[in-house]
Amino acid sequence: MIHAVSNAMRRAGPLPGFGLTLGLSLVWLGFIVLLPLLALAVKAAGLGVDGWTAVLSSPRVQHALLLSFGTAFAAALFNVFAGALIAWVFVRYRFSGRAFFDALIDLPFALPTAVAGIALTALYSGNGWLGQYLEPLGLKIAFTPIGIVAALVFVGLPFTVRTVQPVLEQLHVEYEEAAASLGASRAMTLRRVVLPQLLPALLTGFSLAFARGVGEYGSVIFIAGNLPNISEIAPLLIVIRLEEFDYNGATAIAALMLALSFVLLFILNALTRRLARGQSY
Repeated sequence: MIHAVSNAMRRAGPLPGFGLTLGLSLVWLGFIVLLPLLALAVKAAGLGVDGWTAVLSSPRVQHALLLSFGTAFAAALFNVFAGALIAWVFVRYRFSGRAFFDALIDLPFALPTAVAGIALTALYSGNGWLGQYLEPLGLKIAFTPIGIVAALVFVGLPFTVRTVQPVLEQLHVEYEEAAASLGASRAMTLRRVVLPQLLPALLTGFSLAFARGVGEYGSVIFIAGNLPNISEIAPLLIVIRLEEFDYNGATAIAALMLALSFVLLFILNALTRRLARGQSY
């Protein structure tokens, strides 16, 4: 009898059944994620052809969307290389102050984005610590798209580091030593042994940093300068439309950002799953 009950508990598991947990998960997902997105989609669908034409034909809207997605892509791409390098140093080397610098990586997670924006502006503005030396050389960072990329690099770097770091910790050095014993050079070992195992994590880190960058607001508005057709990002343009009581315009821009973000992230996630599935064989 006891043996039968033990077998039944082992099959069922200590947590509630699949039906209950699945139902609760779908309910929470529906209320927290799907319902707001559905409301936005319904609102956007009611704009009509004229409303969408007015939004899509606006050069200001086009530039803001291109700037938001372009700077987010550039920052995420930079963070992939920088994050992989930093994660490699933290995993493979032991040095004084390692624990401090490792904890410092997570600072953008806890730091209010407005504080980050003010700090970056104080650093790169014309009279800032670095800006006062860079601008006479012709390198203007604050109030330009370069400043936006700098802010997105700052807030997105922890995503790539913390995504790649656990994979590197599980990657045994013996694999690299075996490749070296077979005559592989360091470059070949990196390309044939290390990089294939890191690709899914790198792509995931890129996706997270890109998603954070597209919707980033607080750290960007201070250093961007918010100049129309120059350094005005799409999230700020949504806020401006709301302040002007142009709810249709704000809804259209938000719906466009949602659609573009969903398509790009869906493609990136599909690539990540394909790479991970290929490694499992």
